[in-house]
Amino acid sequence: MAAKNKFMNAMKMPAIADMFFSEADRQRESGDLVTEVPLSELHPFVNHPFEVRDDEDMQKLVDSIKENGVLTNLTVRPRAEGGYEIISGHRRFHAAQLAGLDKIKVQVRDVDDDQAIIDMVDANIQREHISPMEKARALKMKNEAMKRSAGRRKENGCQLDTHFPEAKTATQIGADVGESPKQIFRYIRLNELIPELQKKVDSNTLKFNPAVELSYLTPDEQQSFLDYAEAQDCTPSLSQAQKLKAASKDGTLTPDKLEEIMSAQKPSVAPREPVLNINVSKVAQYFPTGCTKQQMENRILKILESYFRQMAHEQAHEEER
Repeated sequence: MAAKNKFMNAMKMPAIADMFFSEADRQRESGDLVTEVPLSELHPFVNHPFEVRDDEDMQKLVDSIKENGVLTNLTVRPRAEGGYEIISGHRRFHAAQLAGLDKIKVQVRDVDDDQAIIDMVDANIQREHISPMEKARALKMKNEAMKRSAGRRKENGCQLDTHFPEAKTATQIGADVGESPKQIFRYIRLNELIPELQKKVDSNTLKFNPAVELSYLTPDEQQSFLDYAEAQDCTPSLSQAQKLKAASKDGTLTPDKLEEIMSAQKPSVAPREPVLNINVSKVAQYFPTGCTKQQMENRILKILESYFRQMAHEQAHEEER
């Protein structure tokens, strides 16, 4: 009987789905279709916020691809006009071009615009080298995509799907990228800066927190500030930026007011005196029992004074020889 069952199992017919669907169909159904496509069929993500730089790291990636090929598949989605839009892998795609490849393996995902944005940001936001404005643009794109996606599900009477267990807020985005909700809002605010000020943020000639405050100025007010700052070769402190924001809110940020705020002398901060801390337990054995910390400090200073006097005496004696 056992031999008969073993024979029947070996002769078991394939499932109905297996008879009518190919492996590619099953992969496409599961969202894991992997295929090889010509580089000419791949296109950058629309409004991709991350710059692909031809730097030393890119050259290392090109050399690695020449030697080992592309080790991680690109993630793409089909385009209505043909070809594929890259969701993740813009640097690998560029490096493959520089390495002279004709084709590359990709994982094809069938996702809508908002999910594609979320996936694109998540795949790039933790990269080691991204500028503040790249992060700002990416977080804004993700925030807007998540709000649109949540809104559509609410309109359709559906609960949030498993990809978004919480409401689409800065709290959720912050949890994804390791930032506080308040910091997420600060990054998103940077998108309100005029392009010239955004460049200064990326070059670190305009600090992050003052830049956030300046983002509340109107574009014309920002331009007036930029003209003044470049003419005077100055940058605002956080306090000055906050005063500029307050004046803008009150409608009193005239050129004279701007100059008054920016020309005010910044409060000087006295440099902190260096402090030497020595754990008492490390020196207690050299002092009598009951000796206070102040007594130990006085004794150490006297010993050091005596030591350096002796060193000076010995050096003078050596020079006389």
